[in-house]
Amino acid sequence: MTAIAVTIAGSDSGGGAGIQADLKTFSACGVYGASVVTAITAQNTQGVSAIHDVPPHVIAAQIDAVFSDLAVAAVKIGMLSVPLAIGAVAAGLDRWRATHVVLDPVMVASSGDRLLAPEAVALIKRDLMPRALLVTPNLHEAAALTGLPVAQNESEMRAQADALIAIGAKAVLIKGGHAQSVQAVDLLVTPSAVARFTAEKIDTKNTHGTGCTLSSAIAAGLARGGTLAAAVADAKAYVTAAIAAADELAIGKGRGPTHHFHAWW
Repeated sequence: MTAIAVTIAGSDSGGGAGIQADLKTFSACGVYGASVVTAITAQNTQGVSAIHDVPPHVIAAQIDAVFSDLAVAAVKIGMLSVPLAIGAVAAGLDRWRATHVVLDPVMVASSGDRLLAPEAVALIKRDLMPRALLVTPNLHEAAALTGLPVAQNESEMRAQADALIAIGAKAVLIKGGHAQSVQAVDLLVTPSAVARFTAEKIDTKNTHGTGCTLSSAIAAGLARGGTLAAAVADAKAYVTAAIAAADELAIGKGRGPTHHFHAWW
């Protein structure tokens, strides 16, 4: 049976992040990708110049169209910029009893442009975290979600992951790629265990869409039937290789994308 995953996220007109990165990642990881567009961004490697939010009834219609016809095995949730979009997605997940949901709480683009309305943060925590199998914040997103300062070490990363679990998350992958360290360390925290995933940091500016790519690769692993830990390990390896190959591409004038198809091109 064909493994199918759906991304519920915003569109990146530059192709490096969002829906476009998710679909590339699904394909690279051997999974058929479907999509639900929540917002349209005018975006390239240099920044975001405009955002148009898709009406909630259209988001709901897309969810119903996909789930009523396709055997969706995993869901990746990315950019949900306004409260009405969050409500439409939460209701859709319940309506179709969606499983293997990976929530990437996208708040700020790589360029620094804000993608999430401040009033939406509380709804992400209340309405989506409890419905997700895994939440994948980076250090800045974890700080925003917990109301704590940005974690400076693994102990503080663990504490913030525990805080998110305490308010409803089932598991948290807190990503330490932005930390000032030689290695990129991610912690997978559940109520009963902690797993540590490491990779050497790669010196490149071309990291646009890495968070989208990682969460999509995890969803792809879950869609193929893997365990959460195995899906995270495989996704970490895939993203690291995609970043390492990013400079082989010449895309745009700013922060270019990772190389999703590094194994084939």
